[in-house]
Amino acid sequence: MKSDKITGRIHRKGPGWVFTPSDFLDLGSPQTVGMNLLRLSRQGMIRKIDRGLYEYPKTHPKLGKLHPQPEDIVSAIARRDGIRLQEHESFAANRLRLTEQVPARMIYLTPGRSRKVKAGPLTIELRHRSARKLTAPAPMSATVFSALRNIGKANITDERISHLRGLLSSKDMRQLIRDLPKAPAWMHPHLRHLTALEATA
Repeated sequence: MKSDKITGRIHRKGPGWVFTPSDFLDLGSPQTVGMNLLRLSRQGMIRKIDRGLYEYPKTHPKLGKLHPQPEDIVSAIARRDGIRLQEHESFAANRLRLTEQVPARMIYLTPGRSRKVKAGPLTIELRHRSARKLTAPAPMSATVFSALRNIGKANITDERISHLRGLLSSKDMRQLIRDLPKAPAWMHPHLRHLTALEATA
C-alpha cells in the first residue's frame, strides 16, 4: 500500500526530518499523498509546521516534542521549490565567526517571493534577492561571499583572512577558486589572498 511506503520513508529518514508532500510524489498522486499526511498528522505521528510543510518530530524524555531546526525547514522548502536558499549576510558572518554579533532575525535569501514561515516560537523570513546575486554554485562559497559582504571591504583584515584559511577545508578553498568569477570584483584580491596557498599546491 502507498500509505505504508509513505510511513516507511518517514521512519527511515528518522526523527527531525522536515518534509513536504513533494518528497513523496514518486509514491502517489498529490491528492493521495496529501490524504495520507493528513491522516498521519491527526494520529500524531507527524506534525504540521506550516501550509504544506511537515516534520517527524524528535521527542525529548522531559521536554516532549522538540521544534525543528531552521536548517531542516529551509532544506525542505528548497527541495520543494527547486531553488537555493542562501543565508543572509549577517548569519553568514556570524556562522564563520567573523563577527560576534548575533542576528536578531533568522533571514534566508531566495530568488522566489518573500514570505515568512512560522514553526512554534521560530519565525524564518524568506527575503527576495535577485537570482543574479545568488549565483555562487557552492554553498560554502556563497556563505563566504555573504560574510565578506556583511563585514565590508574596509574591515577585511589579514587576521580575518587567516581565520577563514584555518576554518575552510582544502575542498572549500579549491571551490572558492573556481567560484571567484561569481564574486563581486572588490572581493577578488581578498579571495586570491585567502586561496593563494591552495592555488599553488
